[in-house]
Amino acid sequence: MKIDWKRKLTSRKWWVSVAALVSGLILAFGGGDEVATTVSGCIMATAAVVGYTIGEGLADGGHSNDDN
Repeated sequence: MKIDWKRKLTSRKWWVSVAALVSGLILAFGGGDEVATTVSGCIMATAAVVGYTIGEGLADGGHSNDDN
């Protein structure tokens, strides 16, 4: 079974689950709430950039086919 990485990396649900996992691990290993919140925020900011970049790349790729 082939994984569709474009779809996976643009999924908000996937990024939220990653942020929740990392936050939980931080708290489980003795990290503070502030650290967990900061790291989760960084993960979600990364998700926004990755999603936007992939989306724009796909849109630009679709437009280049229209020019031919």
